[in-house]
Amino acid sequence: MQLTIKNLTSCFLFLVIFQAHGQSIASKSLIENIKYLSTDKLKGRKTGSEGNAEARSFILDQFKSIGLKTQYADFQQRFSFENRRENKTFEDAINIVGFIAGSKSKKLIVITAHYDHVGIGRPDAAGDSIYNGADDNASGTAALIELARYFKKHRPEHSMIFAALDGEEMGLQGAKALLQDFPFELDQILLNINMDMISRNEKGELYASGTYYYPTFKTILEGASTGSVPKLMFGHDEPNTGRDNWTQSSDQGPFFSANVPHIYFGVEDHPDYHKPSDSFENIDEQFYINAVNLILKCTIALDEELLKE
Repeated sequence: MQLTIKNLTSCFLFLVIFQAHGQSIASKSLIENIKYLSTDKLKGRKTGSEGNAEARSFILDQFKSIGLKTQYADFQQRFSFENRRENKTFEDAINIVGFIAGSKSKKLIVITAHYDHVGIGRPDAAGDSIYNGADDNASGTAALIELARYFKKHRPEHSMIFAALDGEEMGLQGAKALLQDFPFELDQILLNINMDMISRNEKGELYASGTYYYPTFKTILEGASTGSVPKLMFGHDEPNTGRDNWTQSSDQGPFFSANVPHIYFGVEDHPDYHKPSDSFENIDEQFYINAVNLILKCTIALDEELLKE
């Protein structure tokens, strides 16, 4: 009982201090957005599908209502790619890209999350064949929207790009396309912050992967996450560790290959990964809200501290 009370007190104090400084996202719209993005109506958001287009339209409307700028026609970066598994060319993949100019630096922090998922597939025992992708990655996409909303109201010191990426499930295609048709010189990118699967973890842990390569980031993140709930963990980024190394497992991969530093926020796999049961009902709402607020706090710290480097 004493341990439980201690943990609850720590959680409460962390949230009170965090929110007292105005560093919190709009939790109501965060939950509303992940719920919409993982609804059956969008049928798993597979690249090239009607559900994917509906998700894209929703994100586009959000970026416009927030008041983001963009370097692309109507926020949309169009690209095509070959998918060997399906022996098909996808001609209509689209990234949604917004921009906020920094107050002190033209260097860029590029914040990413993929909005596509795997669509409709093999039914489960209950006959459900829609792979909603609530955690993977409606969670990151809804968080991306709320981070953009926050930084539009609280101008960052570095310029920021907010990119909702398509085609991640087919080989990180959206991130590759973004870097191939980037609106600035690549050496202007200070950092990529990628979010993929951030809405649930039974151990109460959120990972910040990538600090193995960039130890300065770890020092900053440790300072920003003292007493945090969820607990910020480090790892899953050491070379020669096979699947335990997440460096190329999501959209941070192409940034790493282009020698752009990255931090990847995510959780370890759970039993609903890439199954119809990855639904809104199975996320942990309080964990998710806390995780996005923690990512916000870490992003603010990186924005402020890296300016001093």
